[in-house]
Amino acid sequence: MYTGIVQTVAPVTEVARHDGYTTFAIDLPETLLDDLKLGASVSVEGVCLSVTSMAGSTVTFDAMDATLDRTNLGRLKGGSTVNIERSAKPTDENGGHNIAGHIATTAEIVAAKFEMPGAFIRFKMPEEWSKYVFKRGYLAVNGASLTVAEAEGDEFTINLIPETLRQTTFADYAVGDAINIEVDHQTMVMVDVVERTLERLMAKRS
Repeated sequence: MYTGIVQTVAPVTEVARHDGYTTFAIDLPETLLDDLKLGASVSVEGVCLSVTSMAGSTVTFDAMDATLDRTNLGRLKGGSTVNIERSAKPTDENGGHNIAGHIATTAEIVAAKFEMPGAFIRFKMPEEWSKYVFKRGYLAVNGASLTVAEAEGDEFTINLIPETLRQTTFADYAVGDAINIEVDHQTMVMVDVVERTLERLMAKRS
C-alpha cells in the first residue's frame, strides 16, 4: 500500500522493450535505497511495480504489455522523470489516503496551468469510471493523493499547490496527454453497493 505522498521525482535512465514486457531503469536517490530488496513494491507514476534488479543507484522494474495498455508508462523514455513512492510501513504517517497502485484508467488532460497562482489540471474520465469521482473526494493522480476541486459531467479539476508542483512530474505533461487515475476504493465500493441496492428495489417494484 501507498499513501499518495510522492517521495521524489526520479529520472528514467533506460527503457528496454522486450517481447511482452518492458524494462524501466530508474536512478533512485540514496534515501530511497535503504533496505530496498528484489521484489519490493514501488509506486512509479502511481503504478505498483516490483524491483527486478539493483546496481548502485539504478533500479529496474518490468511492466507487462497489459500494464502499458492500461497506464501511461508507455510514454516513458530515457530522460523522462517519474513520481516515486516506496511502499508504506504500518507505522508510517499517512498524509494522503490509502492507495494500492492499481490504476483504474487513464484520463485525458483537457486543460492545465502549471504556474502559480492558480495552478490546476482539468481532465476527462471515461464514463464508466467518472461515477466514482466527486467534488471534495480523493483521487490518486500519477500516484499523488489529491482532492477533486470541481466536478462537471465526466470532467474534473484538481488544484495544485507549489509543493505538489515541486515534488511531482505534473509539469512534464500537456493538454492531450494521459494521466494515471486510481479511484478511491471505499468510494467505489459505496457507489457499487448503492447502485445494486437501487437496482433490486426497482426490480421489486416492477
